[in-house]
Amino acid sequence: MKFPGDFLWGGATAANQYEGGYAEGGKGLSTSDVMTNGAHMVPRRITWKLPDGTTGCTENRFGSKMEFPEGAVPCLLDGYYYPSHTATDFYHHYKEDIALMGEMGFRCFRMSINWTRLFPTGEEETPLEEGIRFYSDVFDECRKYGIEPLVTLSHYETPLSLSVKYNGWADRRVIDFFVRYARTCFEAFRGKVKYYLTFNEINAIDVIPFIGGGVMYYDDRVKAQAAHHQFMASALTVKAAHEMDPDVKVGMMLAYQPVYALTADPADQLFAMKQMDNTMFFSDVQMAGRYPDYKLAEYEQKGVQLQTEPDDFEILKTYPCDFLSFSCYGSTTVTTHTDVDHGEGNMFPNAVRNPYLQTNAWGWATDPQVLRIALNQLYNRYHKPLWVVENGIGWADVKEADGSVHDTYRIDYLRANIKSMRDAVNLDHIPLMGYTMWGCIDLVSAGTGEMRKRYGFVYVDRDDEGNGTLERSRKDSFFWYKKCIASDGEDLD
Repeated sequence: MKFPGDFLWGGATAANQYEGGYAEGGKGLSTSDVMTNGAHMVPRRITWKLPDGTTGCTENRFGSKMEFPEGAVPCLLDGYYYPSHTATDFYHHYKEDIALMGEMGFRCFRMSINWTRLFPTGEEETPLEEGIRFYSDVFDECRKYGIEPLVTLSHYETPLSLSVKYNGWADRRVIDFFVRYARTCFEAFRGKVKYYLTFNEINAIDVIPFIGGGVMYYDDRVKAQAAHHQFMASALTVKAAHEMDPDVKVGMMLAYQPVYALTADPADQLFAMKQMDNTMFFSDVQMAGRYPDYKLAEYEQKGVQLQTEPDDFEILKTYPCDFLSFSCYGSTTVTTHTDVDHGEGNMFPNAVRNPYLQTNAWGWATDPQVLRIALNQLYNRYHKPLWVVENGIGWADVKEADGSVHDTYRIDYLRANIKSMRDAVNLDHIPLMGYTMWGCIDLVSAGTGEMRKRYGFVYVDRDDEGNGTLERSRKDSFFWYKKCIASDGEDLD
């Protein structure tokens, strides 16, 4: 069994974790630029200043509300390390990196545009020409190697000015700023980019609103309103793309983990179902074009009233996304029982260790069937093309004296996941567009802000404090993936 000959094999990155060059070419600050480094058990922080000159920081602790003092303005402060500023410096290494992708046989490269490299505050009427030129050169380099760019318009990089001035996506005016930015990209990169994604892991706005949408101050109503504004921006972006260039396809992107109930207890089954509803709500709106009844019932129970305009729901219905892309690193197991071993690295409350799965050093479980399950769940719900745009494993890779990196654990992980995808395509007839493994060249971990947690096929000489030569080295997985692509997923030995 193998994948079809036009399957889009490749890798994925994000500008805030990979690009660097944060102050070059007139680029403005984004929300990611004021986030410090962290570690496995040390949260990243957002640094800020009050009008009276008082400075401080707010912890980005997943699952906890991010609290900013009233009047706080996120900013850069002395004495902190901000890993996005250089990251692994794609800005100055893009030709070398894309050549490495070409050597592996990539047919696709998923990357994001840094919104503030084109519009420094998000409100400008016209983009920076230097930013347009940089990305145009990147896309030309991709085309030289036959690599199709897949471009994310917003990957945790909201212009900081919009966060401070408007509370980010909580304000409806941000919709127009985003659509202008999207239309600029469609025009500037016409003929160079065929595939776009609107918001990376759009459901992040519900659990990490500052990261997902620059929202500093929030409650349930504000989060719901911010999500609605992103839905509207996405639909209007689809509309603009279809009007400007019928060859362009616009997809959504969802953070997805199949949720298993630990036991056959009906309470566990119901709990798992509700956790899945929290995720599927976002794709229900963007793919099915409507708010599902279960979410409207939840809003009513919480007293959440959306502020909408008369045409909103017709626009959502008329302009759903063309395809659904998603990240999936593993599954989550949940229970209502208290006498169990709770695990780390999970996205949901009441998550527990699955006794049938192994976990890595960061607590993430490796599930060999997860992509087949995910693809079936999503296709059977929406019946639209799918794309796995993030899947991979972070590990503390060791570079040997001879420059080699023996990452057999990554090869084992990818082998299991690609087999799972292959079964979905061949046995279940799921229309899968492509696969872009996450962090194909080492980058900064979004969750921890560290370099030690590496994902790539290519090792980058950079440490958690920003030291290193940035030299690139091929890992064992580089050669394994090259062979996988050349055989269209048939040769996984």
